Amino acid sequence: MKAYFAKMLGQGKGPPLVSLWEVLWSWLGALIGIGLVAYLDAQFVDKLGLMFLIGSFGASAVLLYGAPRSPLAQPRNVLGGHVLSALVGISVRLAFVEISARLAVPYPGWIAAAVAVACAIALMHLTGTLHPPGGATALIALSGGPKVEALGYLFALIPVGAGAVVLILVAVVFNNLVKNRRYPEYWW
Repeated sequence: MKAYFAKMLGQGKGPPLVSLWEVLWSWLGALIGIGLVAYLDAQFVDKLGLMFLIGSFGASAVLLYGAPRSPLAQPRNVLGGHVLSALVGISVRLAFVEISARLAVPYPGWIAAAVAVACAIALMHLTGTLHPPGGATALIALSGGPKVEALGYLFALIPVGAGAVVLILVAVVFNNLVKNRRYPEYWW
């Protein structure tokens, strides 16, 4: 029992802080990447009754611009993790809505949320596309409200797929502007 609790103490100190230059470069990358997605949302996509900006993109920006060499930040992971998780979230919502209707019982949102995230993680593992913000995307697909529900499976394409592509393209251009950064480490 003591060994079990000892594992919770961790091993040593946390990671070293990055340079001020790295902080500023990460800040600027996130400003441009999220700014472009938000601009496209406000100027074009929202006017079509669609959406382009979702909360899980903020977490993707942390990886793409703050830790671009991380395996979790690579294009395959970002795009695949988001899109697959969106598909899982939508499918779980639709399945639970149907089951609830057939059984004439209230929609068990808390169970659906747990199933959606767990299934999204499993699918990302199985496909080699693990991207932590994908878990949030699965939840958004499940509980994003009427606008997300109205999109149905289109949600996986717009905003999820298209927005992830914009963030990746900005990361490719931006992270390669300076000598000490490279992105991506691999595409697929």
